[in-house]
Amino acid sequence: MTDKNQCEHFSGGAAEIRNMCISIVPIFNHLDPKEMKEIVKETNSIKHPRGHTIYHAGDKSDGLYIVHKGRVKIYRLSETGKEQIVRILEPGDFTGELSLFTESVHDAYAESMETTELCVMSRENFQAFLLKYPSISLKVLTEFSSRLAQTEKQSASIAMESAETRIAMYLAHLVEKQNQNVITLPLSRKDIASHIGTTPETVSRKLKEFEDSGWIKQLNQNTIDIIDLDALLLA
Repeated sequence: MTDKNQCEHFSGGAAEIRNMCISIVPIFNHLDPKEMKEIVKETNSIKHPRGHTIYHAGDKSDGLYIVHKGRVKIYRLSETGKEQIVRILEPGDFTGELSLFTESVHDAYAESMETTELCVMSRENFQAFLLKYPSISLKVLTEFSSRLAQTEKQSASIAMESAETRIAMYLAHLVEKQNQNVITLPLSRKDIASHIGTTPETVSRKLKEFEDSGWIKQLNQNTIDIIDLDALLLA
């Protein structure tokens, strides 16, 4: 699973890191301080450098991985080796939860996109907390439902919408998420293409076409000013 030669286990201040980590996770942050402290005791803090594979498809899935700092991309590989990003995890997000209900293997890869700090809880410990605090189970089911809806929406978009429309929808999503018209792209052109099912060349070309149409202005490689969102969504 995790290559211990490439990841770092925290020592000094680890308890504080784990406490901060658990406190931002939606499935735990509704618990009272005493209950949360109990959960913190059962987690380990691990740091991964940028570009490190946290787990591979086919690895035994034996715990819950919670992002404290940094970002993690979850992706699958096609038979031809093409990467398809499933989702991007940010602080407070988690992965590996399916193993908590049944013994299984990962069906995707997880890779740190930047220096990333994770809090990890074993399958056995998490199952014990699910039995002790049923409210956690309801939170997990809510997260499952949200992810399923997101996956179905992504699959339908790739199958039915043009690359131009998918790129426009992705930009609109960032406007809503960042709550401003000047948005910062959280992914490289390559990763954006992987996420929405197209090519980096198409992403760059369509952004240039949007700019030529006066709908956006590319301030730099990672920053875009959305000038006319309505026109963009009609692309």
